[in-house]
Amino acid sequence: MTVQNGKDLLVKVDMNGAGLFETIAGLRATRISFNAESVDVTSLESQGGWRELLAGAGVRSANISGSGIFRDEATDERARQLFFDGVTPEFQVIIPDFGIVQGPFQVTALEYAGSHNGEATYELSLASAGALSFVAV
Repeated sequence: MTVQNGKDLLVKVDMNGAGLFETIAGLRATRISFNAESVDVTSLESQGGWRELLAGAGVRSANISGSGIFRDEATDERARQLFFDGVTPEFQVIIPDFGIVQGPFQVTALEYAGSHNGEATYELSLASAGALSFVAV
């Protein structure tokens, strides 16, 4: 993968439950992280006393976060409503020249901020809520 422009990492939300994905507008910074819990199966017989992990076990998860400014009434409203409804629609994360991660996510945090001489901003946090798929580009 070559050097990429950060603005090309996009977070998209299914706007109507029918696969109409739109970029959450106004995001200036985005991040996706993947996590996997390990299951320690070390015993007295473990070679040299080294820790052993059970392959393929443990819970896998992903988190998405972003921050930005208000730019699009429809996606701003959709994010707010998802938080208050507690539902888990499909999201897509477009990772430039790498692929698309897609699956259900829940809005776990939505923060609004502003100063008297600046723009209003928001921060958004999402947690995976089911199996994710990855399609390489």
